[in-house]
Amino acid sequence: MENLNTALKFVFLIALIILPLLLLNKLYKRDLKMLFISYLLISAAITFVLVLIMAWWSHFSIELLLSHYGYDSYLLTETERLRNVSAQNIDRVKTLDSSRMGIGWPLKAILFYIFYSPYLLIAYFGSYFYKKSKLNRPINETF
Repeated sequence: MENLNTALKFVFLIALIILPLLLLNKLYKRDLKMLFISYLLISAAITFVLVLIMAWWSHFSIELLLSHYGYDSYLLTETERLRNVSAQNIDRVKTLDSSRMGIGWPLKAILFYIFYSPYLLIAYFGSYFYKKSKLNRPINETF
């Protein structure tokens, strides 16, 4: 169960890295006049939704794991909540329960996106300079 949650988080991370590059490649093929603006708007919208889904999944997967281990968060005392948890999983459940505390997933998503958003510019300008240098290379023809 935990391996599935970790795998899904990695899939979201890889999608956040690859998706702007794929979108930029698609937009280059369409030969748009306002490529930069359309790239920023489309990629910002798509990646923000993906970040929201990733943050929600991170929160939901903890809840899912806790219920899988038998933890009932709706009860009042800690002993009642841990009543159905096996003795070998109590430490793991306590760790998961304490990781739920703190800021909520919407704020985590917003903070993550603030740190992620410069990547969109780096991807655009990296691709732009790569294509520009590729066009300026001399062609070596040997016969």
